[in-house]
Amino acid sequence: MSAPSTQPSTKSGAGRALVAVYAVFALAATARSLVQLGTKASEAPLAYTLSAIAGLVYIAATLGLAEVGPRPRRLAVAAVGFELVGVLTVGTLTLLDPELFPDQTVWSDYGAGYGWLPLVLPFTGLAWLWRTRPRQE
Repeated sequence: MSAPSTQPSTKSGAGRALVAVYAVFALAATARSLVQLGTKASEAPLAYTLSAIAGLVYIAATLGLAEVGPRPRRLAVAAVGFELVGVLTVGTLTLLDPELFPDQTVWSDYGAGYGWLPLVLPFTGLAWLWRTRPRQE
C-alpha cells in the first residue's frame, strides 16, 4: 500500500497565491478595457480590444488554475499558453511598431506598465502546471 500523495495544489500556499494574482489581473484588465472601450474606443481600438482579450484570458486562467481535474487543467494550459504567445507577440509588436498601439495594453512592452508581471506570469503559470501535473505510477 502506498502513502497518500502530497502533490502541490492551488488549494493552499503558492498555488493559492498564483490564483490570486491571476484573479487580480483578470479584474484589472477586464475593468480597464471595458472603461476604455466604453469611453474612447475610437482612439485605440486595437489596443483596447487586446486588453479585453487579455482580461478574458486571465479569467479563463484563473478559473482553470483554481479547480482540480483534467478539464480545468486543460483550460488553464490553453489560457496560460495563449497568454504567453499574446504577451510575447504584443510586446514585440509594440517595440517594433509603436504606432500600431497608440495606447498601452496589458501586454505592451512585455507588460512594462505592470512591472513586467504579464511577462513573468505565464512562465510561472506553466511551471506550476508542469509541477502539479498528474503522475503516472
